[in-house]
Amino acid sequence: MRREAMPASVSAVQRGNTLDVSNLPSYGFGTRSLMWWGTVGMCAIEGMAFGFMILIYFYLRSLSDTWPAGGAAPDLLWGTVNLGLILASAIPNYFADRAAIDQDLPKVRMMLVLGVLFGLALCGVRWLEFTALNVRWDDSAYGSVVWMLLGLHTFNLVTDVVDTMVLTAVMFKQPLEGKRYVDVAENAGYWTFIVVTWIPIYAVVYFGARF
Repeated sequence: MRREAMPASVSAVQRGNTLDVSNLPSYGFGTRSLMWWGTVGMCAIEGMAFGFMILIYFYLRSLSDTWPAGGAAPDLLWGTVNLGLILASAIPNYFADRAAIDQDLPKVRMMLVLGVLFGLALCGVRWLEFTALNVRWDDSAYGSVVWMLLGLHTFNLVTDVVDTMVLTAVMFKQPLEGKRYVDVAENAGYWTFIVVTWIPIYAVVYFGARF
């Protein structure tokens, strides 16, 4: 059976309208972004690590006659200051995410700068936290698990602060690629993970030794 040739006018329309995807964006937000799935996967893995460390903390506590072993409970001051700062940092982080989705460059820049300032302050306070744990990492099993919990969260904190600083510098450069807004949105998602995970870690480190 002979196939009839498509009229030239129809094929031109298909080539011009149906098959032309040059105007479509090369990036997407949320589940349409591969980076979103990568961030979710990384958060899942790191969240499991935090969960296992908390389980280990209470397992060791159940085996110990005295807790904390070999020292006093951590001082509350710097950990509580860090909790307040990290919760406050969620505000510019939220607006950075919204501004990135709206592709509002001035607001993205402002929120990223605020995020960097919060991040640097948190790193400074975290340093003071380590000095107020009242135990060395090699003093006992208690000291090891407390330092590990705080150390894991500090690693996430520092790496994301560095990432935010790099993103901030990139957002002030021209020309700006649209996919950079996706980077800002995914960075905001990871910072939310850091904020949320600090709440149970704070409770375990500072009150697990008191009750």
